[in-house]
Amino acid sequence: MTAFTVRLDDEKTRRLDLLAEKLDRPRSYLAAQAIDDYLAREEWQIAEIEAGMAEADRGEFASADDLARVVAKYVTPGREG
Repeated sequence: MTAFTVRLDDEKTRRLDLLAEKLDRPRSYLAAQAIDDYLAREEWQIAEIEAGMAEADRGEFASADDLARVVAKYVTPGREG
């Protein structure tokens, strides 16, 4: 296991300490959990982007009809802003 220092402004430190107290966990646990969550989210997003780029490189694009069906699910015709 590796330890390292993270510098936080006073407000973030206060909030982290308050949350750690309420959850009865050390602040290092919460920080490690936040890093785990961040890594999982970013790794997932990058993998999805890379998969999409690979599809595009292979020429696999949605057809105009496919795109129209997706848009129609979320846009109501005639609805104003």
